[in-house]
Amino acid sequence: MGDTGMDTAAATDNLAVLSLVALTPIAIVGFLLVGLRWPAKYAMPVGFAVVVGIAAFVWRVEPVVIAASSIEGLVLAIGLLYIVFGALLLLGTLSGSGALATIRATFTDISPDRRVQAVIIGWLFGSFIEGASGFGTPAAVVAPLLLALGFPAMAAVLVGLVIQSTPVTFGAVGTPILVGVTDGLGGSPAVEERASALGLSMPDYIASIALDAAVVHALIGTLLPLMLVCLLTGFFGAADRPRAARFADGLGVWKFALFSALAMTVPYVVVAAVLGPEFPSLLGGLAGLAVVVTAARRGLFLPKQPWDFAPRESWLPGWTGTVTPETGVAGRRMHPARAWAPYLLVAALLVLTRTVTPLTDFLTGLSLDFDAILGTGIDESLQPFYLPGFVFIVASVSAYALHRMTRAQIAASWKVAGRQLAGTAVALLFALPLVRVFINSGDNSSGFESMPLTLADGAASAVGDAWPVLTPWIGALGAFVAGSNTVSNLMFSLFQFSTAEQIGVTPERIVAGQAVGGAAGNMITVHNVVAASATVGLLGREGETIRKTIIPMIYYCLFAGALTFVFTNGLGLNLGTVLLTLLLAAVGLVIHRLRSGQSPHTRDRAAE
Repeated sequence: MGDTGMDTAAATDNLAVLSLVALTPIAIVGFLLVGLRWPAKYAMPVGFAVVVGIAAFVWRVEPVVIAASSIEGLVLAIGLLYIVFGALLLLGTLSGSGALATIRATFTDISPDRRVQAVIIGWLFGSFIEGASGFGTPAAVVAPLLLALGFPAMAAVLVGLVIQSTPVTFGAVGTPILVGVTDGLGGSPAVEERASALGLSMPDYIASIALDAAVVHALIGTLLPLMLVCLLTGFFGAADRPRAARFADGLGVWKFALFSALAMTVPYVVVAAVLGPEFPSLLGGLAGLAVVVTAARRGLFLPKQPWDFAPRESWLPGWTGTVTPETGVAGRRMHPARAWAPYLLVAALLVLTRTVTPLTDFLTGLSLDFDAILGTGIDESLQPFYLPGFVFIVASVSAYALHRMTRAQIAASWKVAGRQLAGTAVALLFALPLVRVFINSGDNSSGFESMPLTLADGAASAVGDAWPVLTPWIGALGAFVAGSNTVSNLMFSLFQFSTAEQIGVTPERIVAGQAVGGAAGNMITVHNVVAASATVGLLGREGETIRKTIIPMIYYCLFAGALTFVFTNGLGLNLGTVLLTLLLAAVGLVIHRLRSGQSPHTRDRAAE
């Protein structure tokens, strides 16, 4: 009996040590980026070297598997660079044609208030694009568009990344659920027995998880646009105003922010309940966009006093990047329909290529396949005509004729996009191989689980029955490492299900918490930050961006953890209820303190 106890203790100690070792590459990258503020192009090679060393000498992964994983990462990096190039090309094309001048005017006509523009473009249009495409495409569309409207580059990236949360679980027509959760749980007799016990087929069981995730997202996401505008005004307001007063400026648009949030989250949940996991973000974003733009044009819920950034000459140097779109090309103002046509084409093509099954099958079939890389079981493929990069390029080419661009303008757009892409390449060409070595470390001779699963096992062992509170953080960790909610769900869904059964709570709600956390992690994942920053020429400041986006990510995971605990254990005198109460009180206190810091005149305007 004593030996058994010692063996258990030894196993626990070993798991704790292994968990710390597995955490090392992530911790080092985070410290270099956020702590020391290194550019990603320097931090990611260091992180790659560390993960390779740990994989080789601790996990005893064969060199050929490490090499194959690195090649797999390079293929993925090329695909991401392709998307970034397309976004840069589209921005350069519309800048050179003069279309951005008209696009800017259309938003100014709705409202000159930057907070309103951020909500409409980021929260609503971004949710729609996420629902159609995923792949980090919303940030690649939203950030350059906001830059063109006159936002500082870092502010544009902040908006593009913060909205990579609520809609992400149902991005790319539900891929994180339909592929991530379905395949992550697939083949498990325990999951099939659970679905059968509930009288559900597997597709219906997955749909029930999706609905649980949608409800949690809606409850948390309803405050996200308000948080977004407070972060926008707080970090990028006039430097001569007190910091608290700058953050409080976001409260001046609270009616519009909450109205816009509900205009998306209400149809989002309804669609999840009625149609399933394919269309909540796509139709929720589209419905919200139609309702909110119509209301805004009539002046409903808009603040009486618009808010704008300080004059450009007073901006801090770190706010701006190397991309400066020309939004006032003389003599090139055009009809709004012509100016917007390339963006409308992007939206239409993304929807068609993701929802018309024969077209989807045809485009995904035109792939460059890398099977059994270096003789291992690692496969990867590149689908050049399905990736959003191709859609961006098609939209750019359409603008050449539609906007009557000259050869010189066309050549300049390609040259500028290529030059801007070069600064991004180093970071991504190391970040994606790092990710794949980390994930593929389960193929080893040591007998250890992969590094991500070891981390999750260690966390579960440490917290026991409090696991539901930690569930979303594991999802966020997976997304931070892999840069994908889908991959996070693939890695951890079955682990989350098994842990829930071990502690005796509802497993489908734990898996839903995993999906919610995996979405929130997209706000800080390194290659999303690098890619979004590249579209506005903001390279080398990835750590500063993460220091800002980690705030809403923490908010999201804290609330998701509390709600997951309450949904699995019920309201009462328990950890989840106490945590939820404290969080709500904290939000109320922050709002009260911000309002207390406003001048009476500003406070009166915010209450209007």
